[in-house]
Amino acid sequence: MEIPAKQNHQKRVVIVGAGFAGLSLAKKLSSQYFQVVLLDRNNYHQFQPLLYQVAMAGLEPSSISFPLRKIFQHKKHVVIRIAEVLQIKPETREVETSIGNIGYDYLVLASGATTNYFGMKNLEQHAFSMKSVSEALLLRNTLLQNYEKAVNTSDENQKSALLNIVVVGGGPTGVELAGAIAELRDNILPKDYPELNFNLMKIYLMEAAPRLLNGMGEASGKKVENYLSNLGVTVKCSTSVKDYNGTDVLLNNNTVIKSNCLIWAAGVKGNAPAGLPDSKTINNRLTVDEYSKLEGYNDIFVVGDLAAMTDRHTQKFFPQVAPVAMQQAALLAKNLHAMQRNAPLKPFKYFDKGTMATVGRNLAVAEIGGLKLKGIVAWMVWMFVHLMSIIGVKNKIFVLINWVWQYFTYDQSLRLIIHPTNKKERAPKVHTKSVIAA
Repeated sequence: MEIPAKQNHQKRVVIVGAGFAGLSLAKKLSSQYFQVVLLDRNNYHQFQPLLYQVAMAGLEPSSISFPLRKIFQHKKHVVIRIAEVLQIKPETREVETSIGNIGYDYLVLASGATTNYFGMKNLEQHAFSMKSVSEALLLRNTLLQNYEKAVNTSDENQKSALLNIVVVGGGPTGVELAGAIAELRDNILPKDYPELNFNLMKIYLMEAAPRLLNGMGEASGKKVENYLSNLGVTVKCSTSVKDYNGTDVLLNNNTVIKSNCLIWAAGVKGNAPAGLPDSKTINNRLTVDEYSKLEGYNDIFVVGDLAAMTDRHTQKFFPQVAPVAMQQAALLAKNLHAMQRNAPLKPFKYFDKGTMATVGRNLAVAEIGGLKLKGIVAWMVWMFVHLMSIIGVKNKIFVLINWVWQYFTYDQSLRLIIHPTNKKERAPKVHTKSVIAA
């Protein structure tokens, strides 16, 4: 594997992961001091907060994705490699990847988080998660296929199971998903499938805690629960899922719900690479100090969802959200530059810009400092913040056009079942007898 040679004065910074943290850091590191090697399994950055809209056929995947090489076209000191990280080798200061070993002067782990099924193997096998564009597309395909199957079955129990959807997790992702599904059921699906009675379709939102949106105030949680109830979503708090076999959802009260689609949004865990001591991990997150340094190392840093950094005021870990990741990356860039000048490092201080969640059209809650918003005002703030956070002017325009179109028409035009294919499926059938005769 070829990596361009760094210049004599440069230090090589290898960044694992091109999410919010990794991308922000790579942008801010100067060619004066650093050669940056950015590793990711995909050749694009994805805007995860809007993955649920891809899954609900509201947005194209390309609208929330942006090619990494285009982002860094004019930054010649940033080297991009698409690869799987196999393990870290701190003793030799190398990263072992699917394309070979890469040496580093500084290593920054920003590989984010993955879905946490809390050891429940059946759920891991049968439930749907939504941490990537490909998972969002799989969910979209499955939902649409279920409706097509429901059209062709006369068994009412089977039809009900194909229509019912269970969302597990009452955080922002869960409530946004449940609201989007409810709007899809009420405004769009009856027009596409007039043969189906969508009064039979039940949408359930399960939350193990006593209320929704535990990261926000109690009033916001109650307001969102009211919004969802008015949209016809059955909200069950203090309720957890014990098991799922693909058709039967078993709850902690031993109730069984029939559903062919369970969406798991109930937890995440760090996506830590192999090769580092287990003593450094908590829920697969790597423990770091206030400078983002991995405990016990001076050349390995961790930022974003993978970092278990303690808030000195609350004595809790900082939440796994995009603003924390981006602010950690921005400070780390400054500290890495300071290290080259032998200047003192600055500890991390999180500036909380607020929290928000949307349920659907004109329905949202937002908490910004002491300001608490709800309804259409919070919904417009939510749209503006997310629109401004998307990379690329063209992507912003496409998303805005889709949102405006959906708002005025109550419709979406992306309800496509797209199956991947391979060369064997594409190859024309060859009839041996004909070939011999020729």
